[in-house]
Formats: sequence, structure tokens, C-alpha cells
Amino acid sequence: MTDAVSVSVAIVDDHESVRLGLQAACQEAGYEVVLTAATTQELVDGLAGRSCDVVVLDLSLGDGSRVTDNVKLAQGTGAAVLVHSIADRVASVRESLAAGAAGVIPKSSPTTTVMAAIATVARGEVLNNLEWATAIDADRDFAKAQLGRRERDVLHLYASGLPLKLVAMQLGIAHSTAREYLDRIRVKYVEVGRPAPTKVDLLRRAVEDGILPGLDQDGGDDRG
Repeated sequence: MTDAVSVSVAIVDDHESVRLGLQAACQEAGYEVVLTAATTQELVDGLAGRSCDVVVLDLSLGDGSRVTDNVKLAQGTGAAVLVHSIADRVASVRESLAAGAAGVIPKSSPTTTVMAAIATVARGEVLNNLEWATAIDADRDFAKAQLGRRERDVLHLYASGLPLKLVAMQLGIAHSTAREYLDRIRVKYVEVGRPAPTKVDLLRRAVEDGILPGLDQDGGDDRG
């Protein structure tokens, strides 16, 4: 498990006061703040190939950049992305989650809650909270994949952490059949505009669609 002293954080916000406040709170929590920036491009340039565990990213930056682009740029540093958001921007929150953000935390949250959220996503866990649920429920464009009962069973077990071979054994089906179900699941998520190429992506989709609760689980690119 990642402990406080080993968590490295970068902060991206176009308000200096917010950056300074987050930086002070992170340092008080024992996190290492490696960089603060006003834009994601500043983040990329400032890190210059270095990595950090978590990027705390303002949902709406003043440079006119798109939410999806900002999340992808931040992810490109190798970090998990925690969106720091004004809670009423539901469509943008949904866009950030669809782009792969590990979670959303409102700017109105107590500092201790924000620090706990940083620790959660630093461990590779999915941050499943009210903001996530609200963004999904309020946005009609967030289409759920229409999975059959057996496909849901496979996704539930596989996204929970079981290797595909054990998923097949538990369901009493051949490994090749389980693989076919998994391939079909991925195709269905692509069809609704929510691709899930990796195991951690499938975990996110399972949480988003109510197949799994939020899990304390490390993610990874494990395709079975």
C-alpha cells in the first residue's frame, strides 16, 4: 500500500491561491509536491519526462483547453488523475471520467477529504463517490453497455481481480468461452463510446454501470 511519504503529487489549477492551498495541504499530509502549474502543457513541460503518482487537475482551466485533452495529457505523465471540480459541472465531470480520470473531488470538500482521495487514487484504486454517481445519473449520454447475464457475471469476476482462467473455472465454462465473453464485453463498450482496453478500464466500467461497487484494488493492464 502506498503511504503518505511515498506519494508524489503535481497540481494543475489556473488560480494561484488554489495551487498554494493544495500545495500546503499536501505537504502537511506528508506528500511530496513535485510541481504546480496553471495548464496541463506547463505540467508536461515542467515534469520533462519525470513522473509522479497523482495529478490533481482543475476541471476547467482558463486557457480554453478541453477536459478530455487535459486528462489525457496528465495521464501521459504516468500519473493517476484526480479531478478537482466545482460540483455543478456535471457534463464536464462525466467527460473527465470517460477520459480516464481516477475520480472527482469537489472543491468544496474538506482538506482531509481531498488528501484521502489523493491517497486512494495513488494506490491505484477507483474513487467511487457521490460526484461520480451524480455525473453518470444526470447525463443521458452516458450510455450503459447492454450486457447479457453471463457477460455481467464474467465482468463482475474479472474486474474484481480474478484471472480469466479462474473466472472460467468459477462459472464452469471453458477458458476460450470466457475469453469470447470478455472480447464481446469490450466490443459492446466500444459501441457506446466507452472503450475498456485494459483491466483497470473494465473495473471503471463495472463501477460506472453498477456491476461492482467502488473497490480498493490496484489496477493494471492485465488482459488475462
